[in-house]
Amino acid sequence: MNADRLLVRASLVPALLIVAWLAVSMPLLMADVLLPAPALALFAPVAALVLWLGLRSRPRPAADADADAAGATRHPGGDTAGRGPDPAPRWPAAAVLAITLAFLVLQVIMCSEQIIVRRDPASYAQFATWLAEHGSLPIPMDEQAFGGLDGALFHESPAFYQHDDTIVPQFMAGLPLVLTLGGWIGGTHGILLMAPLLGACGVLAFAGLVARLVGPRWAPAGALLLALTLPMLYVSRSTFSELPAIILLLGGLSLLHDSRREQGRAADLKAFLGGLALGLIVLVRIDGLRDILPVLVFAGFYVAHKRWIGYWTAGGLLLGAGAGLAEGFTLSLPYLAYLYSSLAPLLAITAAAIVATTVMVVLLRWEWTGSRLRRAGEAVARGRLPGAAAVLTVLVMLGFALRPLVQTVRRPPATRDDELNVEFIELIQRIQDLPVDGTRQYSELSLYWVSWYIGVPALLFATLGAALLVRRLLRGQSTEWALPYAMIVFTTTQVLLRPGITPDHPWASRRLIGLVIPGLLLFTVFAAAWTVRRVRRLGYSPRVMRAGAVTGVLLMLVPIVVTSAGHLVTRTEQHEVAAVDGMCDALEPDSAVVVIERSTGERFSQVVRGMCGLPTARTADAATPDDVRRIAGEVRQAGHRPVLMAAKAEQVAPYGPPSRVLRLDTHQDGRTLTGPPGGRWGLSLEVWITEPPGS
Repeated sequence: MNADRLLVRASLVPALLIVAWLAVSMPLLMADVLLPAPALALFAPVAALVLWLGLRSRPRPAADADADAAGATRHPGGDTAGRGPDPAPRWPAAAVLAITLAFLVLQVIMCSEQIIVRRDPASYAQFATWLAEHGSLPIPMDEQAFGGLDGALFHESPAFYQHDDTIVPQFMAGLPLVLTLGGWIGGTHGILLMAPLLGACGVLAFAGLVARLVGPRWAPAGALLLALTLPMLYVSRSTFSELPAIILLLGGLSLLHDSRREQGRAADLKAFLGGLALGLIVLVRIDGLRDILPVLVFAGFYVAHKRWIGYWTAGGLLLGAGAGLAEGFTLSLPYLAYLYSSLAPLLAITAAAIVATTVMVVLLRWEWTGSRLRRAGEAVARGRLPGAAAVLTVLVMLGFALRPLVQTVRRPPATRDDELNVEFIELIQRIQDLPVDGTRQYSELSLYWVSWYIGVPALLFATLGAALLVRRLLRGQSTEWALPYAMIVFTTTQVLLRPGITPDHPWASRRLIGLVIPGLLLFTVFAAAWTVRRVRRLGYSPRVMRAGAVTGVLLMLVPIVVTSAGHLVTRTEQHEVAAVDGMCDALEPDSAVVVIERSTGERFSQVVRGMCGLPTARTADAATPDDVRRIAGEVRQAGHRPVLMAAKAEQVAPYGPPSRVLRLDTHQDGRTLTGPPGGRWGLSLEVWITEPPGS
């Protein structure tokens, strides 16, 4: 196998395996039988089939290469993703694999242990822990252990809703399903180590897309640029949902790219798998519905031109997205209800996109309108609109750069969670000596966020690449870029306008790594390759051009490394697993835990329930000491040992002799609002318990 073919095929393997795993595990979870034996027994043949269908190749004859790609230009790197007359040497594939392996090793060494619930990674880890141990949802409340339902007790905690006398985890099930496999293999550490593995797979998948769209020789540059950005390093050390979403998105785009160059059933099946991978993003992140809307239009365009890959793409997309929505509205309904204010408009937009795509198909297939639309497209290609669109691209980026001068984004709190965010932002503002205004969202700085992480040179090249591509596409050229370009521009514009995330960094950078940063880096590499090709025409030797290309990439890496250097070798969120294991060992097997202090209840309720395997509840804020003693008596009457838990010894001392069962001294990532993140904050936690004496 040629080295370039090895690279493009290897880059598909992560997405294909995730598709196969979700196709097996999601139905088993819906049936409450997500257990190792049936899951692995089904996964093996399904994975083998999916890999065979996704990796086999029946390329079209060169003379019959994809009618819709007529007029497409050669890759600016001087090859055509492995099919040009000048095939790539072996070094790009070897370099990409070396970068991927080095990234994996580094991230495994630096992997965090976020299992105490403070933010999303620990919530996902606890969700996966429950699935790995029990294989079903929802989570029982075990209210009988506390003598039944009690007005002074409640069982929910952040990211774990109390719903219909059960506990329902927040978020979609896609990432926890993937993490569950790691839990079966290596327990809690297996769950946590899935993050570096998924991150490395994301780097490999990105290199594969670069090889297809720009050329194999540029794949190592793309892999290195992405791997060294702080957001990629950050999310790949903790269990973030962006990780499988990145792999599915990049792998899906690569599969759809390959399907256009295949023939017969191979093309159809790759289109189906590509659509399925993209649709399954919804099972990982509900806002993935927004990102995949351009795929629907893409499929409709092919349907309108009577191309079967359009039907297969649409089928896979609707199946994957439908699976995500089915899981969401059955197993994650409280989460979707919480998101109603933003989810309802998204569902309406999705419905409108389906209707609009249907209308487009009808108009293009009806000869009277279709012929006129085709003539209009030809007129656009010959006219000034392509050049105007390129200029508009630059102006839009300039507008985002000037946005802070004319806008300050604020959001008054509407819910209790919003009020907590206001308090949190005010805390960071005081630490950083900023004007205190907790309603600030800092969204007007969104393009500056991007510049922190990829650097100004890469951002300028990305703008150039986007401008060049829109001009080419409107001229009917480089059509293999149509879908990636549409998805990147569509999502990037929306994220930059409204990031929709608490604006502290590096936390907020997770919103950029889903598609914004990979997409802009893809444009960057394209523009760099285009520049090399243009300069080559001046008569420089190939050796000089190679040296210039390497120098340019290294110069773009400088600001990326400057931002990420501190995070690159800084470990945070360490020793949580050992601390929690020690706490669980200190609790008797017949205990029922009542958390009598709010912060401990929010952080440890699901930890005790899921990792210690004990019934857990926490007292309401208005509960009195008499309520606590009464509940302890009811626990004892129910046949359990009452254990009261809090953060300080003096909080449990009134009820019995205090005993410390957890002490954790570690570090967390620092928080910044108006500049690149850097440094660490200390993190100290204690848990004290007591067992009230029996009456």
